[in-house]
Amino acid sequence: MAVPKRKQSRSNTHARRSQWKAAPVQLVKTVENGKVTYSLPHRAKVVEDSAGTALYMEYKGRKVADV
Repeated sequence: MAVPKRKQSRSNTHARRSQWKAAPVQLVKTVENGKVTYSLPHRAKVVEDSAGTALYMEYKGRKVADV
């Protein structure tokens, strides 16, 4: 394991840590039955009936799992 030869200054430490930023969540906009929905990319989504009961999960238009 690499061991530092000397102490790193406080300003250098803060400058290094300042580069770690939180990235905003990337959402995909889809239109289903006239409703605009946003979802995470590359995730299976739950298909519901008109009453809101979960029926199954689909990915890229194919059924992949029962709920």
